[in-house]
This record gives sequence, C-alpha cells and structure tokens, in this order.
Amino acid sequence: MAKVLEGPGMGLMKKWGITVPNYVVVSSADELTKLGQVNDWLKKAKLVVKAHEALGSRFKLGLVRVGLDFSGAEAAAREMLGRQVGSLTVSQVIVSEMIPHKEEYYAAVKSTREGADVLVANCGGIEVESNWDRVKRLSVEIGTTPSRDALDRLAREAGFTGDLAKKIADFAGKLFACFDNEDAQYLEVNPVAMRESDGELVALDAVTLLDADAKFRHPDWNFPFAAEFGRPYTKNELEVMAVDAKIKGSVKFIEIPGGDVAMLPAGGGASVYYSDAVVARGGKLANYAEYSGDPPDWAVEVLTEKVCSLPGIKHIIVGGAIANFTDVKKTFGGIIAGFRKAKAEGKLNGVKIWVRRGGPREKEGLDAMRALKDEGFDIQVFDRHTPLTDIVDMALQKQ
Repeated sequence: MAKVLEGPGMGLMKKWGITVPNYVVVSSADELTKLGQVNDWLKKAKLVVKAHEALGSRFKLGLVRVGLDFSGAEAAAREMLGRQVGSLTVSQVIVSEMIPHKEEYYAAVKSTREGADVLVANCGGIEVESNWDRVKRLSVEIGTTPSRDALDRLAREAGFTGDLAKKIADFAGKLFACFDNEDAQYLEVNPVAMRESDGELVALDAVTLLDADAKFRHPDWNFPFAAEFGRPYTKNELEVMAVDAKIKGSVKFIEIPGGDVAMLPAGGGASVYYSDAVVARGGKLANYAEYSGDPPDWAVEVLTEKVCSLPGIKHIIVGGAIANFTDVKKTFGGIIAGFRKAKAEGKLNGVKIWVRRGGPREKEGLDAMRALKDEGFDIQVFDRHTPLTDIVDMALQKQ
C-alpha cells in the first residue's frame, strides 16, 4: 500500500469525473509567481495554501493558510517551504482555489476482505469524527460494482433527500469507479462541499492509498508515492522503486541511517525474519530490502549495488528460505554482478558477506557465491541445512 499526496490524488479523482478545485503544486515561491502569470484563477480567486507533505495536523502546525490573495499565497509559500517539522523538510506546497460553501459531507471507499465498502455521511470535516454513527455503509462484493439503486438507497439512509441525494449517489459512484480502476485500497474525500455558485459537489481534500505493485498497469502514474518514516525518499530508494515498477517479481529498498548491518534477503517473510534477528541480537540495521517473485537478474543487480553503497556497513546478510520457484542461480548472478561492481568501485573494503539460501539450482548458485573468495571477497556461504538465522549469529558474534 502506498500513500499518494493530495495533488496527484485530486488528479486521479478528476480523471473519473469528480469535480475538484483548481490547484497547482509548487516547490518554490518563484514557481508560483510564474504560474500566476498564466493562470487567471490564481489572481482572481481566494486561495488556500497547504504543505504538500505526508503530515497530519497541518492546520495545527501552521501549515495551512486560507482566504489568501495571490500575494498572500506567495508569502505563505515562502514561509512554509524549507520549514523543518521533525525529520521532514517541507519541499512542496499545494495552492488551490477556495470554494465558497456552507454544507460539508463525507465520502470514502475502502478495501475489505470481501470486496469494498462505500461510505457516506451528511456531515463532514472534523464533525464526522465525533458523529461516526451518521456514516452509512454499502458493501460491494469482489468483482462487482454498486448499482445505481444501491447508491441511491445509501444516500437516503445517510439522510440525504431530493436532488442532493441523487448528487451524493452520483459522487459515490464516481469515487468507486476511481477506486476500482486505479487499483486503490482506500479513497476518502473529507469534506465533500456543495459549491454555493451552482450546487456542484466538490472534493476539497483527498486521502489516497494505492496498490504500489500495480504501477506497471498505470503508465499515467507519473507521480511519486509519499515516503514512509516522515521523510522524502532518497535517490537510491527512488531508483529501486523505478526498477520495481517495471519488472515481474519485486525488489524493495529502504535506507536506515546509522546502521552497520546491511540486508539483502529473499522474500518479504525472510526480510522481516532476518531484520528481527539482527535487532534481537543487538545489531543495527542499515536498511530494509528484499527481492522476491523470481525477479530478473539485472533488477537484483541494481538492488545489490544500492545495498553495497550504504555508508559504514560491516556486514551484508544475503539470506532466504528454500525457494519454491525463484531461480537461485539466476538471482545470485545479479547479486554477484552487483558485488563485483561495488568491489571495483572500492565499496566493500572491510565488509563481510554472509549467505544462506535454498531452492531451484541452489548448488550452482551457492558454488558461484563461494567462488567469490578467490576474487578477494570476505564471504561465508551456507546451504539449506543451516538454520536461517545462524548466519546472523555468526556475523554479530564476530564483530
């Protein structure tokens, strides 16, 4: 699951027919000034400026300003950009038109084990949190879409009447279409506002969670996902994400500053298992990583290069269980190529490598790993008969 920031989230909703305010996302006040020269609405409308980051309580942090003219928006952008909030530096702001409205509502679609739930309420904004009993739910089975009659009933159950009930049902239908077609796991609009000028329902804010592994199906997803851990993704993390989006199988990489034990495990379960073992034995992780689903050797090579580039590492753990279908020789070929390139660049001096793996063509793969000793690598290699985390014990006991 990957979070999408408000701007691209609004863009996806607009794509499926949901009305959103005019908006721009900028990384400098000068960029906003230039956009003001070609977008009349920026000069004519009252504006809202918000930090465009994965932050909660932005209003309380002073990272939301409302009712501004264009010069006020420029000043707010200068004030917010570069501000440090914990470990995060505000690098973007979203500037949108302020929509005059009196009524606010709530709408969401969330994934469930059985399919999805469509949620609506005749209250919105901060009111919905204290009035959750007013949120009404329509359950939709996997592989189906909600009928118009079902959406109309949902709107009426939520307390909407007349023309407004039809508008809410239509809004919920479009939100579900966005959810279903964009491989979303959660979409929320809070508030949905009724624009005073024409009675149109407008999405004033968006919470968007997508299935990141579905990116290959969406060539128009030209936006980055919001980073975990309250910080922007690093260059190396973004490069691995770009590879992951193109391949069958998976490669993952997250940096953890200050650690000296680097991880290169096979499979999501093994990655967590090995990471827990390192921490339990007093080690300091330098990263999270995994390769799984029989990825191509070139993708594993890219991942290996990033792991070898981590500063201050003393050990690299190449661990995995007994694979069912991942070709050990092939994926080890990518790791070996990455090791060789890193060594040629002087990156593995003093680094010990620990390997444990089983699966298809494991003997050929493990033999190729052992042969690295003849090339000057400090490497220890074990097969399926060695318990998984014994290599962690060996590594940390010899630090």
